[in-house]
Amino acid sequence: MQFQIDTMTCGGCVRRVTAAVQSVDSDATVIANVGEHRVDIQSTSTQQALIAALENAGYPAKPLA
Repeated sequence: MQFQIDTMTCGGCVRRVTAAVQSVDSDATVIANVGEHRVDIQSTSTQQALIAALENAGYPAKPLA
């Protein structure tokens, strides 16, 4: 799943985004592109669960097609 996260602007943000995703799926893989504000997440969790975890961490995410 790919998401746009406009508030992800640095390495610290990437660590917090990764922690938020792994709080709902400890085996998830997160590949971040800070320059494009995008993440690619490999997870067995639902898109809704990931969006909720990211929003709770302060990183609202928009799914990309």
